[in-house]
Amino acid sequence: MARITAEVSSSARAPRVELRGISKHFGGVHALDGISLEIPSGTVHALVGENGAGKSTLGKIISGSIHPDAGEILLDGQPVSFRSPREALGHGIATIAQELLVVSRLSVAENVFLGAEPRRAGWVNRGALRRQYLALAQRSGFDLPADRPVGGMRVAEQQQVEILRALARDAGMIVMDEPSAALSGPDVQRLHEIIRSLAASGKTVLLVSHFLREVLALADNITVLRDGRLVRTAPASQETEDSLIQGMLGRALGAAYPPKVQAPREAPVVFRAGGVHAPGVNGVSLEIRAGEILGMAGLVGAGRSEFARAVFGADRRAAGTVQIDGAEVSGGNPLVSLRRGLAMIPESRREQGLILGRSAVENVALSSLGQLSRGGFVNRRAERGAVGQVLDTVGLAGNREAPVISLSGGNQQKALFARTLMCRPRVLIADEPTRGVDVGAKRAIYDLVAELAAGGTAVLLISSELEEILGLAHRVLVMRRGSVVKELSEDEMTESAILAAAFAESGAAERAA
Repeated sequence: MARITAEVSSSARAPRVELRGISKHFGGVHALDGISLEIPSGTVHALVGENGAGKSTLGKIISGSIHPDAGEILLDGQPVSFRSPREALGHGIATIAQELLVVSRLSVAENVFLGAEPRRAGWVNRGALRRQYLALAQRSGFDLPADRPVGGMRVAEQQQVEILRALARDAGMIVMDEPSAALSGPDVQRLHEIIRSLAASGKTVLLVSHFLREVLALADNITVLRDGRLVRTAPASQETEDSLIQGMLGRALGAAYPPKVQAPREAPVVFRAGGVHAPGVNGVSLEIRAGEILGMAGLVGAGRSEFARAVFGADRRAAGTVQIDGAEVSGGNPLVSLRRGLAMIPESRREQGLILGRSAVENVALSSLGQLSRGGFVNRRAERGAVGQVLDTVGLAGNREAPVISLSGGNQQKALFARTLMCRPRVLIADEPTRGVDVGAKRAIYDLVAELAAGGTAVLLISSELEEILGLAHRVLVMRRGSVVKELSEDEMTESAILAAAFAESGAAERAA
């Protein structure tokens, strides 16, 4: 466990950062409106809010990535104005963004001291670099090998490299934007230990997170934002998930998940995969009936996404068969899969799902251009009409003709679901369908998944959030090291049963739960 030991002075609770009337516009959008806030030293201070509420913008202003249009920032009581993250770092404020900034070909030590390497006669002093790194790692309680290339490391380890980089520059405040979004169970726990240890040593952590349980478990104080305005700041001990949701949305959310509707026992098998082999996948077989939501759980790297991409045709299958309604899907590419009724919401909407510079309308129409074209040209009127109907169905807000990159994460995800509805799929693979999505948009997406299943679609739900699996799925398969190690019926599905199977060694999984 990371142990960052230091004496915390009696003034540790004085404001490390104070914001006075911070405002920011992006074109006609008022991202932040007169935010005034104090962040005490030696605490974990969380920012929560829906996508588009302004929390990431506020974090970027504090860390120097964005300059405010109005207002004042005080650091340890002194006015400051940062024009870049480098200037902020020079004042002791470091940032760990959701997209990690590491140089893959360099070693851990080289990444930690990147731009601040000890030098001799203009050259990097390798011996001094190693000694400085080892001293820092020992002082901080991290055990990453100095000479290990960062490119081959897991996301959680790369994240630790960034934290060490901040400590190497004596940062007194670390801004963390969705730090656990790409992590699984044990890596999340490790991160939480590190965050608590940072605060115990007198460091200040600004935590931007969608995960309300995480926020309540870690934060000393929580600031709720809505539509660019500050709703309230309160001690975490005075908040609950329900109170935070109501503050974020301006209303109660109601039940987190829609009621489960069981698929009829006599419902036909719509989707069947047999003996699928692919990189990271070792002979996976499964069946899904019409109207059934089959959950697929496991740790990061267990092979869930690899299986999904292999059966959809995004990656090559080495062996195995895929059938829809009893007919084999051959050809092994996404276009064939779509034509046969198999659609997929990919794990990363930005890298695998959306053309960010195109509008929501154009993105939604992508999989249906054949029906919307005549003579090789897209009928724009037909496109707007057909796409407009499904966008209304999914409840996408914002300018539908603007580049989709300008939409919130929740609305971007709704655009992917709208594209799926356009295809009228028999089978839907939803891989991490609510990653980076706020609680209000999550419920809307859950309703879409449930409605598709109620209409007879067979759904494969892949999620790292066990609550999501338990709240939506009718049964669950647990993967480990590329294989299915356990199947759990709805009566057997519990967090402990899923985790026991996910962590069990071969053979032990059968005894889990």
